[in-house]
Amino acid sequence: QVQLVESGGGLVQPGGSLRLSCAASGSFFSIDVMGWYRQAPGKLREPVAQITSGGTTYYADSVKGRFTISRDNAKNTVYLQMTSLKPDDTAVYYCNIKFSGRNYWGQGTQVTVSS
Repeated sequence: QVQLVESGGGLVQPGGSLRLSCAASGSFFSIDVMGWYRQAPGKLREPVAQITSGGTTYYADSVKGRFTISRDNAKNTVYLQMTSLKPDDTAVYYCNIKFSGRNYWGQGTQVTVSS
């Protein structure tokens, strides 16, 4: 069984910053890919950023230069540092991990960017 616990969402003004965290626990040896997706009201869930066990990163074009993903393999934790936040970044952010050909999702954390 795998559990993902997310934290760090909230309300922030445009131009502000937030840091999301997601800690994974359960029965696994190592995690191949850790990442974040988001889903805004009325829209499909979309990938935001991913990082492999070797440190290779992927970012959606909309967040490049503003968001930074990192991971602590010893703690099975992935982070998303979000800066220069815009109202369009408002969404529920979901943690995702991949290993052994399977996907696991967190419960989601709300990020609202508004003045």
